[in-house]
Amino acid sequence: MSTVKVGVLGGGGILDAHIRGYRVYADAIKVTAVADVVEDTARRRAAELDAAAYTDFRQMILDADIDAVDICLPHHLHAEAIVAAAQAGKHVLCEKPLCLTVLQADEVQQAVSTAGVTLMCAHNQLYLPAVTKARQLLDEGALGIVYVVHTTDSFYNDFDPQNMGWRASTATSGGGELMDSGYHPTYLMLHFAGGSPVEATALLSQHRLRFMEGEDSAQVLVRFDNGVVGHLVTSWAYDPPPSTERFSVVGELGSLSSDGRSLTVTRRGSGSQTYDFSDVDTYAYEIGQFAECLRSGTRPVHTEKEGIDVLCLILAAYEGARTRTIAPVFRRPDT
Repeated sequence: MSTVKVGVLGGGGILDAHIRGYRVYADAIKVTAVADVVEDTARRRAAELDAAAYTDFRQMILDADIDAVDICLPHHLHAEAIVAAAQAGKHVLCEKPLCLTVLQADEVQQAVSTAGVTLMCAHNQLYLPAVTKARQLLDEGALGIVYVVHTTDSFYNDFDPQNMGWRASTATSGGGELMDSGYHPTYLMLHFAGGSPVEATALLSQHRLRFMEGEDSAQVLVRFDNGVVGHLVTSWAYDPPPSTERFSVVGELGSLSSDGRSLTVTRRGSGSQTYDFSDVDTYAYEIGQFAECLRSGTRPVHTEKEGIDVLCLILAAYEGARTRTIAPVFRRPDT
């Protein structure tokens, strides 16, 4: 495969971030079709990208000259779009969340496996240089056995009843903030824990955005099958204190922590070392990695396997919050 031809599903705001990547990696990957249910949006985005416009993503998948799809649709449409693309033999880049239910996860896994296509989860924060370096150090055994992983993603979101759209309804969003922006600290936790989640619980809150059906904030506790304990804090209600870490990991030999821009590693008996990194456009880099995976046949960092693990962890956290228990994480459909 030379230049990867992509059909974009959904012309909303997140597409702006993806477009930056298509422009940076124009020699490797190109948008040739755009689908949006609003005809004016489809035409505007198609003109912006010099692509064909469609108002039905299902028709685009069948008719357009594409190798892959980039799914930027509302959450409740992800599973249907993935299955349709896989059945048509198209590779998939899918924005979070992968899908919304265990049944949908089973359908996605089966469709992708049967078709033999590549699915890459659009988990852009994996491409922060601090995250890449931290994972490298953990793989090298810098902290020995990992005990605890903590992740945070909180910010003051200016949603109101007029601009929140489909995210205000649990039927279309799949939950509240935890299923949306909370997906980021969840997949980071999974990335650092190095195991599969087995049980979880949560405290959910509506601190400020009381017009939405779901939570605007969540705190989650998770146990993994390798003994790692995870804790995450996520919110649309508030900015965290300036000293708040983006992630931290504690192990038998020391710890590491990061604000997302630098990484400090502290080893017992040998002091600390700090790595500083330049800012990168993680969304753009994500697009470049998708192209590289398709052109070289390499595995994405997170495929449907990790996407399903993240989903099932969040669903267990919701169940734990609902029942005020520690809930089991349903196993992935392929296990």
